[in-house]
Amino acid sequence: MRFRISFAIGCSLIAGLIWTNARARAQRSGMFHGSADDPGIKYMSSPLENPIDTLNKRLEAGTARLTFQGRSGYLRSALEAIGLPIDSQLLVFSPASLQGRRISPTNPRAIFFKDDVELGWVRDGDVIEVAAQDARQGIVFYTLSQKEVEAPRFQRATTCLGCHMSGDTSGVPGLLMFSSTPESDRAFASTVFMSHTMPVANRFGGWFVTGALTPTSHKGNAVAALEGRSRALTSTDGLYDPDGYLSSSSDIAALMVFAHQAQTINLMIHAGWEARAADPALHPGTPPASEALLAPVLRAVAEDVVDSLLFIDEARLDGRVQGASGFAERLAAEGPRDKKGRSLRQLALTGRLMRYPCSYLIYSPMFDALPPSMKSLVYERLWQVLSGAEKDARYRAALTMADRQAIVEILRETKAGLPSYFKLVTK
Repeated sequence: MRFRISFAIGCSLIAGLIWTNARARAQRSGMFHGSADDPGIKYMSSPLENPIDTLNKRLEAGTARLTFQGRSGYLRSALEAIGLPIDSQLLVFSPASLQGRRISPTNPRAIFFKDDVELGWVRDGDVIEVAAQDARQGIVFYTLSQKEVEAPRFQRATTCLGCHMSGDTSGVPGLLMFSSTPESDRAFASTVFMSHTMPVANRFGGWFVTGALTPTSHKGNAVAALEGRSRALTSTDGLYDPDGYLSSSSDIAALMVFAHQAQTINLMIHAGWEARAADPALHPGTPPASEALLAPVLRAVAEDVVDSLLFIDEARLDGRVQGASGFAERLAAEGPRDKKGRSLRQLALTGRLMRYPCSYLIYSPMFDALPPSMKSLVYERLWQVLSGAEKDARYRAALTMADRQAIVEILRETKAGLPSYFKLVTK
């Protein structure tokens, strides 16, 4: 356990000292306890910079359009306009979401995602739900009405924040992915935030899972239609009426990637918010907080980001993961690649998720938009681990010397703005 110092400079100099337990994912920095209205953040009033805001401008200009199609509604055209691949589809039948009353094993919610956007669709639902990674603001939520109109537009939504700005998201507007334990057909006894640190045997409760995971089991596909049968699925064909759905897959590789992505994005948002809330330049007229108090908190936040980027404490995959939708192959092809053809998007799916355990999210606009003070701390900690200067057993167990060498070599050739002190690893 350790002390956590929390700030809300726009409201008060120091909110206080909070004693917190180490969390299951080894997170040291706890939650953001400041205000979303902090002058350094202004979550609801700052200019936006995200793919949905850009798409709305294209819709208004007439350079993009959405088409309503049967029970899918605007789904297909929204995916095409945003650039969301159908092979990323995840199917969840746990009703713990905005339109939960419509969600069940016979009417699962479909989720599609890429690096910077997630879209949720419920057949016969009132709206399509979208979460966009804004470069500065974190996750910004939108809905698109599922009624056919002349000029459809995405509307910013705040109701999502009731769940998506909580302890599970480090107190910032973030992403949620739960593994749920069913109590009955319509109720779930418990939900636990799912990340790449969760043992695979405990993952995917409340989700359909297609593809193979051998020999390890998981909690997915626990539906009445499969009682007495194998829960191993190559597709969801025959489990529900397919009308309106664009695919019958809920790819296990995509599920595992999304679990990593949700955790890492939340931590990057937390890091950006803490750094901006602590920046005296963004709080004119407010006495600056003591650097001696600020430094340990900001450094702890940076360490959490690096731990997630490097898959420290990742739960081992004892078996072989085999996707069924083409997701893994498409992800690996996106690059960027170094001169040896290596990419941080290549999946291992045996022993661990990624072939080179450094997250592709290091290329994201959200990472690039981290305040300079926080980005410097993240890079310093990243190099401390990758160079071999960090001797803690957790890091030695997670990353071999060959891993560290490969990651640094790939970053040196593919990551713009990488500090010059990232040299070739020799120990």
